Amino acid sequence: MYRFKAFFVKFLPVLALSAGLFWTTGCQPSGDAVLEEVLDRRYPVDPDGLSISVSNRDGSISIYGAGGDVREVRVQAVTQAYTPERLKAISVQVSAEKNAVSINTIYPADSGGAFSDRSGTVEYVIVVPQAATISKLELAKGEVLIEEMRGPEAHAQLGSGRLFAHNCFGSLDIHVQTGNVGLVYDWWEEHDFSIHATVDDGNAFAYLPEEAAFHIVASTVTGRIANDFEAKEQRHAEGTNHVDMLVGGAERPKIEIENRDGNIRIAEHNP
Repeated sequence: MYRFKAFFVKFLPVLALSAGLFWTTGCQPSGDAVLEEVLDRRYPVDPDGLSISVSNRDGSISIYGAGGDVREVRVQAVTQAYTPERLKAISVQVSAEKNAVSINTIYPADSGGAFSDRSGTVEYVIVVPQAATISKLELAKGEVLIEEMRGPEAHAQLGSGRLFAHNCFGSLDIHVQTGNVGLVYDWWEEHDFSIHATVDDGNAFAYLPEEAAFHIVASTVTGRIANDFEAKEQRHAEGTNHVDMLVGGAERPKIEIENRDGNIRIAEHNP
């Protein structure tokens, strides 16, 4: 789990996406001890045509793409709750076949009362072959990290929280309802991929090396866009709400960011 936490500690001061996001997981006093259960399993797979599916309600999902001849999927899950009964009621169900791994998180039904117990989270760290397809990644509330994936498709949906894609040179389709999105690249490689990120309510950030070549299309309905790749004399002090430009003269890869209510920052950095 430490790599997921270290990533956010490293990049949050730089990204400065927005503060004030928080999530409540119940009405337990802060002094109560948190119980946890750890699952760590490996599943042999055929990396050719491998499809990964993950769903969770509260907590986090971190997916790491492993290079080389990796022929397994490793699933680490830490379930946390305040009572033994609640901890036992939350289950992680994994269905693994040669070309498909499906991970579902089962929470007990809520009673619907004002003081019903909704406590409990599951934090996933999943290591997969880099070329795998992420057919579904769904998290209702929490944090998502997708790192170094190079597959033909990756689909991720987050209800509220933060989502980061880090050094991914495969195609991504990202949707966040409430929260922030960060596309972070420490270096650049020439690959043909596409990224489509949509944020309903929140901010988006793209952190790209100065030598990168790509096609960027960004738009926001209510916010503004700051773009470091635009020539200084062409930049607007008040920002703009639409960008469509070829950086380095490249049509591909194509990065599209749509923001309905929030700001977009396209930042250039020197590795």
